[in-house]
Amino acid sequence: MMTAMSPSARHALSKSTFLRGLQCHKSLYLNRFHKGLRDPIDPSTQAAFDRGHDVGELAQRLFPGGVLARAAKPWFIREALERTQQLLDAGQSVLYEPAFQYDGVMAYVDILVREGPAWHLYEVKSSTGVKEVYLPDAGIQAYILRGAGLDLAGVSIIHLNNQYVRKGELDLRQLFTVVSGLPEVEAMQGAIAEQVAELKGVLGGGQVPQIDIGPHCTEPYDCDFLGHCWAHVPQPSVFDVARLPKEQLFGLYRNGILRIEDIPADLPLNETAQFQVEHHRSGQPRLDRQAVHAFLDSLRYPLYFLDFETTNPAVPPFDGLRPYGQLPFLYSLHRKESPSGDLEHSGFLAEAGEDPRRALAEALLGDAGVVGDVLVYSQSFEGTRIRELAEQLPGQAAGLEALGDRLRDLMEVFRQRLYYHPAMHGSYSIKAVLPALVPELGYDDLPIADGTAAMRAYAALPGEPDRARAEQIRQELWDYCQRDTLAMVRILEALQALAG
Repeated sequence: MMTAMSPSARHALSKSTFLRGLQCHKSLYLNRFHKGLRDPIDPSTQAAFDRGHDVGELAQRLFPGGVLARAAKPWFIREALERTQQLLDAGQSVLYEPAFQYDGVMAYVDILVREGPAWHLYEVKSSTGVKEVYLPDAGIQAYILRGAGLDLAGVSIIHLNNQYVRKGELDLRQLFTVVSGLPEVEAMQGAIAEQVAELKGVLGGGQVPQIDIGPHCTEPYDCDFLGHCWAHVPQPSVFDVARLPKEQLFGLYRNGILRIEDIPADLPLNETAQFQVEHHRSGQPRLDRQAVHAFLDSLRYPLYFLDFETTNPAVPPFDGLRPYGQLPFLYSLHRKESPSGDLEHSGFLAEAGEDPRRALAEALLGDAGVVGDVLVYSQSFEGTRIRELAEQLPGQAAGLEALGDRLRDLMEVFRQRLYYHPAMHGSYSIKAVLPALVPELGYDDLPIADGTAAMRAYAALPGEPDRARAEQIRQELWDYCQRDTLAMVRILEALQALAG
């Protein structure tokens, strides 16, 4: 007789495809039958996958003595089901990543712990709280386990505790928070059975469900078929209008309005959106020459241009850090003695695997001197990093606090719309401002072209066995961070030319 976990029982759904189907039937169908239409995995998504895997492995140490049930490869489902059954038959009381199957649905469970005659399911998340979407995730697992014959006495979500500050060895009991989700999971079991049947029907329907784009495309997760389903939306489109509520954006779309210039002139818009739409229609930039001139005149030379690159590991690697605490590992600093003076450059890149904070702070205080303004692009970010370093390094606190007092925010010129160009598409990020003001300078020629890629590259350095490749990665990190501060230099020069 075929058991619920029988390796010969084929599955129509997995835990992940069940959750995908709850978000969008079309995405479920495309994922099964048209995988080639999926978007490439972007660095942020891959980083989230990697982070979740690492946190999951660490959480296993909360329940020592367990055995890994997962097969050598995640797609070896038959082997995983067999191994799980063998461990259960052998009386193993703690299982890491066991595989279960019931009603044509298969799932890997993060941690399963025996409590007397019953079992406790633990779902591990790398977030710092319990999100609503985690409950159906745990719910489908409970549905499968009970259907497979297990007595389930508990269901809990394990997540990171963002109030934990590392001091010495990791304290796993403080690092993680365990929250029961059993009542909520119990309440949704009836609905899950119906949802499973519905999603099987979608997969057996023989055609792609006719579902138009909508808020579901990004809620609760960004779908990986956005490129396919949104191909008919022009660039730019009404969806690029800043600060319009989703209801209003999709209202325009459903009325056949996709281009910004087609938005009715009498449609009520918030002030920010109205500004963007008007300048998009006119194609003309806006310059408050007097205000820009005043900003430029207020700058005190020598003038510095500072940018940090940081990593924010889920698990704090050094003392004084919380989960996802920002850790600067690289800075670039350009310097001009006067508006027409020569451009000088300095910087610091930490050795991989070492605590970078003290050496970075010492180098920065030496390079930045004690007089002159320090231009950054987002005083909130760079200023917060400097304050955190001052708190974590008491011996350098005075110098860092003085440095923080010298910061000036170049982004404010664009946030306050002292200068705006339609090519900025409503954004004042440096990646939007630079091509509008300095089109000859960009990031497309760089192997590392954004902060997420820089973070991942730095995180990979300690495990890079090829010395030449490691040096190449370090040079790519240098090039990217230096481009950020050079971009600020060129943007300021463009403003000086505009303001006369």
